Amino acid sequence: MSDDGRLALSFTLNGQPCDVDVSPCDTLLDLIRDQLGLTGTKKGCDMGACGACTILAGGQRITACLALAASYNGASLTTIEGIGPPGDLHPLQAAFIRHDALQCGYCTPGQILSGISLLEEKPRDLAAIREGMSGNLCRCGAYPNIVAAIAEVAGL
Repeated sequence: MSDDGRLALSFTLNGQPCDVDVSPCDTLLDLIRDQLGLTGTKKGCDMGACGACTILAGGQRITACLALAASYNGASLTTIEGIGPPGDLHPLQAAFIRHDALQCGYCTPGQILSGISLLEEKPRDLAAIREGMSGNLCRCGAYPNIVAAIAEVAGL
């Protein structure tokens, strides 16, 4: 801890090493958006209930608004910016486009990252996909298309 109370933090973000100083109360969401300038991760409810801030930590989905940055020293973090650049989309990103699984797009980064994590769990049917995605809200109501996109990539 420095004299001003900040903590040195080292982690991997989207495959790149990252060294920053954080306040002990900084969340990953605020660090990613405000300090690192990656705005794909969205601030929705700021209470962990909507899923707009979903990122991957060690391949597992987490709500970044509830995660204290200092707890992720040494972690491997992935935001939407680390998934499929233009011209080389992740299969789920391409399926979202094919199935028109987005409307306003605000929740889409969190939906895609949550879906990628869910695909690793190998959902067996549409009910498992709906249950697995229940922590990600879409105010536009694109749920059937989101489920269809994930089902396609899952081979269901």
